[in-house]
Amino acid sequence: MTDTTINPAKNLAGTIVAPSSKSYSQRMLIASLLSEGRSIISNPLYSEDTKATLRAIENLGAKVKISGSKWIVDGSLPLKSKPEPIDCRESGATLRFILPVCALARGSSTLTFSKSLEKRPILPLLQSLQDLGVRTETRDFCSKPEILVKGGGIRGGKTSIQGDISSQFISGLLFACPLASLDTIIRLNSPLESTHYVEMTKEVLENHNIFITISDNFDKFNIKSDQKYTPNNHVVPGDFSSAAFMLAAAAITNSKITIKNLESSTLQGDKAILNILKNMGVNVRIENDQVIIAGHKDFLNPIDMDARNIPDLVPICSVLACYANGTSKIHDAHRLRYKESDRLLSLYLELRKMGADILIDNDCLTIGGSRTLHGALVDPHNDHRIAMACSIAGLGAIGATKIKDSECVKKSYPSFFEDLQKLGVVISGGKFNR
Repeated sequence: MTDTTINPAKNLAGTIVAPSSKSYSQRMLIASLLSEGRSIISNPLYSEDTKATLRAIENLGAKVKISGSKWIVDGSLPLKSKPEPIDCRESGATLRFILPVCALARGSSTLTFSKSLEKRPILPLLQSLQDLGVRTETRDFCSKPEILVKGGGIRGGKTSIQGDISSQFISGLLFACPLASLDTIIRLNSPLESTHYVEMTKEVLENHNIFITISDNFDKFNIKSDQKYTPNNHVVPGDFSSAAFMLAAAAITNSKITIKNLESSTLQGDKAILNILKNMGVNVRIENDQVIIAGHKDFLNPIDMDARNIPDLVPICSVLACYANGTSKIHDAHRLRYKESDRLLSLYLELRKMGADILIDNDCLTIGGSRTLHGALVDPHNDHRIAMACSIAGLGAIGATKIKDSECVKKSYPSFFEDLQKLGVVISGGKFNR
């Protein structure tokens, strides 16, 4: 375990390249697995979560060659189950995407995962798979949770599932059901949240010649059976959810920085950070797939943020709110209770240590700005976004901030601390770019 110390900073400057999208990298790997032939994924993110997905598709028979900044993937149909379990580690997306896909294998597959992931919901997905003819068993082996997926294919048919727990449930079904024996209809019995992630899945599927029909209000999905994945070459775009931390660093320190590799046309919902920053009074300019932050004229404006479709922005927006001139509210954030940590509680506990005026009420955070933060010993609760958010909070604090077990940033942004250093932040502690 490694601790990292962040020193307060002013006048950050420089240019960095946004890390590649974790969400796109994982989706492209799954679609490439199911394609008959060779797909090439250029500029992928190499992080703990994407490595979990990569190992999973190899376990199901894909051949993967890493060549420089490319993943060369030879798909594998029919899928091949192996005796050894597929270890999803702490990657919720890997578990929820691969679980339905494993039903397409000829034999049974076992998925195992960390105890921390066990706390995150999975039962609704298992129930939908049962509706579609897939048998699963949950069990513990040597004190480690496992799910056994009986292979042999997916029958298809009709199922219903909640849309406000995890959009990853729907994405997982969308990957697998085009290869079902019968057409599939998925109905949502609660409104879909994080719709942009399902749109990203649909985009990747269409690039592999797989087509689904989605109702206008995202409450019904029609999936034709017996479709065929075809290979495709991808270029992974930059990740707005990760870049948001660096954009906020510039806003808090009233600095000018440039972040490359951010496409304004992306389907990523987390590009909403650009409008959030503009509404807070930050000078934001977008040109040629790069974002330029040029400080702000006065105090940051408070925000009223609906988190239903942008939950990953809540940690860094909570930090921005600490530096605003007035009271901010972040609401409809109940799903943050079921992330790598209970993120609402983690933000409340750790930002309070730093002197923040923050209140928590069920699915809402109320944050009073204009209070000076101070350095503290922060416990990120093994949550990458809490570690990064509190690191950024420390840039405007009085005194140094120490982040315990800071290697958890490897889950989504391995070069996080190195990128801060490139912008002029003085940091001591471990290096995590690999």
